[in-house]
Amino acid sequence: MADKEDPKKRGKGKGKSKDVCGYPLSIFFIVVNEFCERFSYYGMRAVLVLYFKYFLQWDEDLATSIYHTFVALCYLTPILGAIVADSWLGKFKTIVYLSIVYTIGQVAMAVSAVHDITDSNRDGTPDNMTFHVALSMVGLFLIALGTGGIKPCVAAFGGDQFSEHQDKQRRTFFSVFYLCINGGSLLSTIITPILRGQECGIYSQQKCYSLAFGVPAALMVVALVVFIVGSGMYYKAEPEGNIMLDVCKCIGFAINNRYRHRSNQYPRRQHWMDWAEEKYDKLLIAQIKMVLKVLFLYIPLPMFWTLFDQKGSRWTLQATTMNGYFGKLVIQPDQMQIFNPILILTLVPIMDSVIYPLIKKCGFNFTPLKRMTVGMFLAAMAFVCAALVQVEIDKTLPVFPSASQSQLKLLNMGSSAVTVNLPGNESLTLNAAQYYSFLAIFSFLMIRTKFSLLSGSQSCEYIKDFGFGGSYTFFIPSTFVFGPDCQDSITVVEDIEPNSVHMALQIPQYFFITAGEVMFSVTGLEFSYSQAPSNMKAVLQAGWLFTVAIGNFIVLIVAEIAKLPNKWAEYVLFASLLVLVCIIFSTMAYFYTYIDPSEIEDQFSKKVDEDEDDKDKREKAEIKMVRRDSAESYDDSYKQSNM
Repeated sequence: MADKEDPKKRGKGKGKSKDVCGYPLSIFFIVVNEFCERFSYYGMRAVLVLYFKYFLQWDEDLATSIYHTFVALCYLTPILGAIVADSWLGKFKTIVYLSIVYTIGQVAMAVSAVHDITDSNRDGTPDNMTFHVALSMVGLFLIALGTGGIKPCVAAFGGDQFSEHQDKQRRTFFSVFYLCINGGSLLSTIITPILRGQECGIYSQQKCYSLAFGVPAALMVVALVVFIVGSGMYYKAEPEGNIMLDVCKCIGFAINNRYRHRSNQYPRRQHWMDWAEEKYDKLLIAQIKMVLKVLFLYIPLPMFWTLFDQKGSRWTLQATTMNGYFGKLVIQPDQMQIFNPILILTLVPIMDSVIYPLIKKCGFNFTPLKRMTVGMFLAAMAFVCAALVQVEIDKTLPVFPSASQSQLKLLNMGSSAVTVNLPGNESLTLNAAQYYSFLAIFSFLMIRTKFSLLSGSQSCEYIKDFGFGGSYTFFIPSTFVFGPDCQDSITVVEDIEPNSVHMALQIPQYFFITAGEVMFSVTGLEFSYSQAPSNMKAVLQAGWLFTVAIGNFIVLIVAEIAKLPNKWAEYVLFASLLVLVCIIFSTMAYFYTYIDPSEIEDQFSKKVDEDEDDKDKREKAEIKMVRRDSAESYDDSYKQSNM
């Protein structure tokens, strides 16, 4: 989408940006805008699945399905944004208008998480859940439209700000731009789960999802304001049409023309795209053929994204059943996602400067398609690790009664021990635990918790260490007396044991999935760009983002249809599917022939030049013939007049 002409040489759309240290001042506004926008998006997304489960009270399958539907929409709307920017509004207006939509969506999400709005009885639970669900769905749709719509525009708009002689600065800008994406993702994934863990509310204190969504909304406001402030400095290229529309029209004409000439009386052509030669240039047709060749390899790719994006849904839900104590540091379940950006920033330079050169020295031709195949295999191994972790978690989870069973809870409120005989069970002795007026079950996600018992001006502070996922019952006897040793008379029963499987066991699966991302995603984009014509990069980018969207749709289909009783079995299913797809992709890659698009384009250019030379020669010959005929006819007429 970046223009190749030097913006300094054109008056129309020219900004008033000054160069600072060799860089246009305008790009600093763009970089800040990107950092704030990525913080806003990833911060909201980090806590989204827990918001679905614990605030909206959805089950895990529904929460997972809606989460991946949202992610899929975020990767479908970039196609719409690119078409609007290139064909109608231009990049600047598209970014501004869709950022406003984006901001409204984030504000709607923050408001939807305020439980006090519909909590009329002030018990901490919303009374009208339909309102919160509807408002959050509207907010997510607006966010998907906004973040997806500006995705293909911001980087290209930044590239437009550089002159032709600033190639080095442009490359540095894109590196810093990528760093801002990962930096915003890393910080937001750390901060927003902490905000979510706070308690807030007007009438009752609950987990503060409104704050966790409100801060990203505020960052999006900052991103929009910063971008608009730099408006007078930007070079704003006029929309010049979108190549994707031309490609779609050409393909549509070829299909339609082939269908109209499907009879055997018409001679067959070498390629079905050749049926577009009656209307479109042969060079454009040849370029589309090269793009279609790459897009054919994209067919198996969605399965990788099916596994990859579950780190924000299934893996986060898995972490809620694990122990997050790292010494004195407590890691929230949704904070485990920070390992992805950390490992990306670590593995990308290691792969480029150590791993790939070492493989090359060993004499192995590690082509881009082979790297992508290995990346898919590593992602499958990540889900094998997740399945093994889930098996360990299942061993520690409490056993709840099935449909044919019941659960009975016995409380001895007397002053002496009693023996209970139940049919089919051994005799059970219950010790005395007198009951006064207080019975409660607490679940804590903190390393140490203190609460107070109040009676008039008297108070008793009770301090106890609680584990992740534990459930406890406290008995306060009728003989309870306030004083320095008051907590000794309180009896604590552990109903559900705290989570004992440590979150550190998730690190291997994050390592494998991130290593797979580096080898698959980074290499895939590099391969796609090297195999496509220079004017078809946007088409391949749209195709690549489309595979991400399809991959997320596959997740929600499997989550709703498979209905496997064990989560580890679902992880194994996904890993098996990716291994199968990996085999198919490696077979397709084996028969793929690498090309140099520039050479093919040069051949067509030379052929066009030769045809034009031949045409000029023919025209000159015809002109000479006309002149000769004119001269001869003049001589004949002159002779006739003399006679």
